[in-house]
Amino acid sequence: MTRQARIELRDLHIPACIGTYGPDAVVPDSHTLDLDLTISPNLVQVASDDMANVFDYDPLIAQIAVIARSQKFETQEYLMTLIVKACAAYSQIDNVQICLRKRPVLAGKGSLGVRLIVETGDLAEMRRVQQ
Repeated sequence: MTRQARIELRDLHIPACIGTYGPDAVVPDSHTLDLDLTISPNLVQVASDDMANVFDYDPLIAQIAVIARSQKFETQEYLMTLIVKACAAYSQIDNVQICLRKRPVLAGKGSLGVRLIVETGDLAEMRRVQQ
């Protein structure tokens, strides 16, 4: 089996204002992000304990928070698109799987999520277009 490496960010509360709601609508009180980043196993299985040998995800997480606060969003999908574009800026990332969930959905219960998987070829195209 081929080595694989993935960074898994789970249950990150996103400080975003998303959607327009009527007076009787259920307004979500939280938006939660799950993000899987496929990277080279060489950035995880390393010879020494040195940050220079690994993918530093902290700047990306900080950038996601900035994006989430940058404006009022009408849709989860557009916020997700901006986050994927931010991920594409890192050449170490090969694939992205993103899921953004809001809760509650109905009568104060449940959650609803939107998931997007962006593979290597699509990330390469995004990088080409962004240049």
